Amino acid sequence: MPDTIDLPDQYEVYPSTKIVRGPKRASYDRKLVHGIIDDALICHVGTVVNGRPSMIPTAHWRVGERIYIHSASKNRILAAIANGEEACLCITHLDGLVMARSAFHHSANYRSVVIYGRGEIVADPEGKMEHSRLFVEKLSKGRWDQIRHPSEQELKATMFLGFDLNEVSAKVRTGDPVDDEEDYSLPVWAGVLPCKNIWGEPVADTRLDPAYSGPVAKAPE
Repeated sequence: MPDTIDLPDQYEVYPSTKIVRGPKRASYDRKLVHGIIDDALICHVGTVVNGRPSMIPTAHWRVGERIYIHSASKNRILAAIANGEEACLCITHLDGLVMARSAFHHSANYRSVVIYGRGEIVADPEGKMEHSRLFVEKLSKGRWDQIRHPSEQELKATMFLGFDLNEVSAKVRTGDPVDDEEDYSLPVWAGVLPCKNIWGEPVADTRLDPAYSGPVAKAPE
């Protein structure tokens, strides 16, 4: 994704984004935030619908200082955001389980981003087509040139929303468990169990033409 140039290295800290619990893990670094967003395929989007909190997981992609999501035009959560409700977008990578000597200090190593904002609809057909391309290309680079592109009716049935990266914060934990000093002598293993997402070998559609010999979809980079 292209990065926006000539901007401060750090996002401004707002009351909504100031991290109070575990402030040493907080970061407002622009490149770090971009990396956490770009490395993830799924975010969770929350807002208020008919007076009740609601949330969905959905795919996302970034263009400069904006993050985008899409869904069916009649999706009630996206419709509420399109009608002016503020949204909260959350992204988390689990990097490992932190195994301490006491139950209290067990934790996780992670990278996370929280974004607050109001969504703006991508209304023009050209913009919707371009964001369809960006979405597919994030899933599998080069895929767009191999597939059928959305029809006019399919674009009408899809809502695209963009959110400015303005009220943004990141939170990251790395490293060893932090035990109480008197617990370090306990006869129990302590450390980190690393966690990774690994893509497997492609599994062909059961209705794929047996004679097909073209390229196979590539996993996200």
